[in-house]
Amino acid sequence: MEEIRDLWETSWITNMGAKHAELEKNLKDFLGVPSVSLMSNGHMALELCLAAMHLEGEVITTPFTFASTTHAIARNNLTPVFCDIRPDDFTMDASKIEDLITDRTCAILPVHVYGNVCDVDAIDKIAKLYGLKVIYDAAHAFGVKVGDRGIGSYGDASIFSFHATKVFHTVEGGAVCYSSPELGQKLYELKNFGIMDETTVTGIGANAKMSEFHAAMGLVNLRYHDANVKRRQAICSTYTEHLRGIPGLRIPEDEKVPLTQRNYAYYPVVIEKTLFGTDRDEVAKRLAAENIFVRKYFYPLTSDYQCYRDLLPHSDTPVADHIAASVITLPLSPSMEIEDAVRICDLIKTFRR
Repeated sequence: MEEIRDLWETSWITNMGAKHAELEKNLKDFLGVPSVSLMSNGHMALELCLAAMHLEGEVITTPFTFASTTHAIARNNLTPVFCDIRPDDFTMDASKIEDLITDRTCAILPVHVYGNVCDVDAIDKIAKLYGLKVIYDAAHAFGVKVGDRGIGSYGDASIFSFHATKVFHTVEGGAVCYSSPELGQKLYELKNFGIMDETTVTGIGANAKMSEFHAAMGLVNLRYHDANVKRRQAICSTYTEHLRGIPGLRIPEDEKVPLTQRNYAYYPVVIEKTLFGTDRDEVAKRLAAENIFVRKYFYPLTSDYQCYRDLLPHSDTPVADHIAASVITLPLSPSMEIEDAVRICDLIKTFRR
């Protein structure tokens, strides 16, 4: 409430005002990126980023993602080509990218899943070898670092979602992180109808501006980010402590990922029916009966959506198929009590046959 007080005095509530400029600067510093362009939401950040690059042809991506990733490709008249994922961290399997490259491939669009980081070095090498653009969907990876380097600094651009369910949010919002001034100029045009001044419209743009109210929420939430991540870490550690070693349950292990900073955005559990004795859907159903709601995240694969099944050839993604049918993400937020996490674990244990 205090942060928005001066908005009433200035009456400047949208169109790149003071709050907008301050949040861009703060995020640039916090994320360790050259430049930030705020957007109305994460989807428009990705859709307009692709549009700004004037791409044509095919984009290699992952089907194990939210609808937005694939839709942004298709809505730019580009063809998504689906690459399988790695079984340990659910990100794009870089070893399978080259087999999917054709003379129509123009870009690679990997996704940092659950805050797990893609094989950025391998993807960078492939992109340079074939002259491809790399745009990272980093919606899950706000604040994550590899070594001392912010995850938003990889590729030609990285996009973030600031939706209310994310680790950092502006209620609704997003951003593109980039280094090219030319890309930044094009993003500005596209998110503001192509309007450059009162009489000059240089292109056919959209309306993806972030309001001052949303920017104000971001300024406040950024102050609490580190404390919230520590609380999320405590919940994740509790889950791991109580679920480790149970046959048929595969849980995340921090030591497998060489990060100096995680964000603990999600806690995925893969349920192997042959060992656990009960499948993922049954576990979700029984937890719901206890007023505990998990997400089958991501299910179905975007390649299995009705809107793509008849348009695209069948994708050979057996790992993604298996994970989509087996994974749930457990409840996780800074407001959770440790006792809630323990209770969820105790219930899951009783479901094993």
